[in-house]
Amino acid sequence: MPRTSLIGIVVCVLAANAATAQPRGVRSDQQILMQLERDWDRAFLHGDIEFLQNVLAAEFVATYDDGSKGDKAREIKLAQEFNQQVEASSLDDFTVKIYGETAIVWFSRHLAGPRQGKRVEVHFRFTDVFVLRDGRWQCVSSQSTKLAEAPAQR
Repeated sequence: MPRTSLIGIVVCVLAANAATAQPRGVRSDQQILMQLERDWDRAFLHGDIEFLQNVLAAEFVATYDDGSKGDKAREIKLAQEFNQQVEASSLDDFTVKIYGETAIVWFSRHLAGPRQGKRVEVHFRFTDVFVLRDGRWQCVSSQSTKLAEAPAQR
């Protein structure tokens, strides 16, 4: 095979691979928001107040599963005082919709750990609203609903 043909084939293969590959490090807003939710979960459980200060907007309002309302200060205080043992916490069933510089994230949270000597599991559904400010997403509203039993598997 002539050298120019081999070089041509190699160039075509490399060009095809480059055209179909997604650039490394580039994430969609949906991926960023899902990761923010996971990071928020981890920050709350581990008392990472600095993360919470950044992800929660100044006007943040939460409606908790018992119907009570809270603001940024209460959410941070809850994280600082959190002292329950959690064996597992996972988020799934994400739906993310972007409306310009506003996003709504729906997802499920599953927690497991000991309570009064027995392992218990609790499940929640969340709706969080984020706004894009200065190139970063901040949560302005969060609402959680505790489910009576585990959600049906899809």
